[in-house]
Amino acid sequence: MDTVIINIHEAKTNLSRLLQQVEAGQEVVIARAGKPVATLNKYKSPGKKAAKEKKLLQPGLLKDEVWYADDWDSSETNALIGGRFVDKPVIPGHAPSD
Repeated sequence: MDTVIINIHEAKTNLSRLLQQVEAGQEVVIARAGKPVATLNKYKSPGKKAAKEKKLLQPGLLKDEVWYADDWDSSETNALIGGRFVDKPVIPGHAPSD
């Protein structure tokens, strides 16, 4: 099926019919003054992948799985990390790595 382009007034007037066309696989583009501004597409369920990704974002999921070194916030560690973002050596005599 080809894409149907309609104006906003027609979309408001015929929304039920347009939704039936979308359910049948038709793509509908809604235009204002001839310029496309929105599309109506068939809804696709996020499926199992999205559910798995959502589960991975749960707070506390990695509790007791992540640890920090005792010197994670030391001046030396901060300087080494900060040195990766500048073009000058952090440790005298050592050029920053690429």
